Amino acid sequence: MRTKFSPVICFLAVIFLAVIFLGYTSAESARQIIAPDFVLKDLSDKSVALKDFRGNIILLDFWATWCPPCLKSIPELVDVQKRYKDKGVVVLGVSVDNPIQANNQYLSAFKKKYGVNYTILRADRPMLQKYFGTLDFSIPVLFVIDKNGMAVDKHVGYAPGLVESSLKKLIK
Repeated sequence: MRTKFSPVICFLAVIFLAVIFLGYTSAESARQIIAPDFVLKDLSDKSVALKDFRGNIILLDFWATWCPPCLKSIPELVDVQKRYKDKGVVVLGVSVDNPIQANNQYLSAFKKKYGVNYTILRADRPMLQKYFGTLDFSIPVLFVIDKNGMAVDKHVGYAPGLVESSLKKLIK
């Protein structure tokens, strides 16, 4: 014996499942975690620690020179650094480029060519493991870290204006 479900019941079931799923993903994305601390080298081989920027809003951008969406995001990050620097916003670009193919001299020339006005750091394995749990991840990825060191947003990929919308929630 086969039971037939009316189209209305099927439609309501789909809506119910969609609401449950969307509610779950929204709650998941709203969960805040403490941004893992790290010490990385900048392009002049100076050690830079995340904790040195506590009290600021940090945009931690994982990128590479060979990544087209990463290159598209650079002008926006340059603009954000310029416009929000006085409001306690710090942009840190974390290069995941192969250090043999893109050494510090290469990255310094890249920084100058693209007018990058923020600090560029070199990623290392332990730091990537802390942030991604693996060495297999997509870029660009940008973490928005509030003044208390909490990672409050994570943006995978590049969408114009998304970073600024995250900042507006934090800047008062």
